[in-house]
Amino acid sequence: EVQLVESGGGLVQPGGSLTLSCTASGFRLSRSDMQWVRQAPGKGLEWISSMSFSGVPFYAQSVKGRFIISRDAAKNTLYLQMNSLKPEDTAVYHCAIAGETPKGQGTQVTVSA
Repeated sequence: EVQLVESGGGLVQPGGSLTLSCTASGFRLSRSDMQWVRQAPGKGLEWISSMSFSGVPFYAQSVKGRFIISRDAAKNTLYLQMNSLKPEDTAVYHCAIAGETPKGQGTQVTVSA
């Protein structure tokens, strides 16, 4: 069974940093195109970053230069390092196989003073 479990969210002040983790089971995420998406209160899902199976990263303009996607194949885990956080980054963050709807509960990130 394919499972993805996100963690690492929390409350952070504007300008702060957080690193999210997404641990996979049931498949090898290093052999899949993976993505991070987020859902802000009252809004739909927003794609923010992807990593191809070959390791190439892609970013939405809204997070480019601030967020870094990476993976650890040995831990079967995908990461999202988030720097220079802004209040508009407040959302529930999900990881998913690219092209699929997130299945996990996600992790809440709140950016507030």
